[in-house]
Amino acid sequence: MPNGNIVVTEERGTRVITLRRPSKKNAITQDMYREMSRAIDTAQNNPDIRCMIITGGSGVFTAGDDIDDFMQAESNSETLSDGAKFLYSLALNIKPIIAAVDGASIGMGTVMLFHCDYVLASNAATFSAPYIHLGLVPVGAASLLMPNTMGYQRAFAMLVMGRTFTAAEAHAAGFVNTVVSPGHTEVEARKVARDICRLPAEAVAASRKLLRTAPEELTRRIDQEAHLFGERLKSDEAIAAFKAFANRKKR
Repeated sequence: MPNGNIVVTEERGTRVITLRRPSKKNAITQDMYREMSRAIDTAQNNPDIRCMIITGGSGVFTAGDDIDDFMQAESNSETLSDGAKFLYSLALNIKPIIAAVDGASIGMGTVMLFHCDYVLASNAATFSAPYIHLGLVPVGAASLLMPNTMGYQRAFAMLVMGRTFTAAEAHAAGFVNTVVSPGHTEVEARKVARDICRLPAEAVAASRKLLRTAPEELTRRIDQEAHLFGERLKSDEAIAAFKAFANRKKR
């Protein structure tokens, strides 16, 4: 069912959530966060949905937050809650999520991968969470999940230094399972989904729960980061960084 820039389809027990805003490199708006949250939340108590796929299609995953939309929403706490709700949807989700990343994955695009259970990337994919360049701090429990997944030093390079990882580096770091050729991530993700759907659903859910960080720990870190993020938005560093970004766009 198409819904603006998010398209949700279902096939053989799998719900596929596709970011479809190619003119903006799938940059995520508050409306898109809301639609993705709805797609995840409504799957939770639906026994017909055994797993989910998040994809951006071929060539790009997502450029992260749409900065213009974000800056417009920044003064409206109700609108900002759409992004927070999406993070909570990921943290509280009980169904396996597969990510298919073909191209750039920036900001929230990379953060959300650490909430996924299986990540496929094309060898053209890149990963970054450059909040530091805007004078900000990590979001989405990234400060918890990234060090746990790939070690402190790699997490420091990505979150504190703003470094970009290639697909090969992401695979070596442990947050990408499989690297495939460009244009093949979604096809391969559907194969993984079919494998998961063949398994005993209750055993999958119980095993996944044992493996993952407890939801209450995730939401506690999400809230802690959000508080610091809000403080940083008001800082001189962040204000200057956003002004510089706006000036670059005008040129």
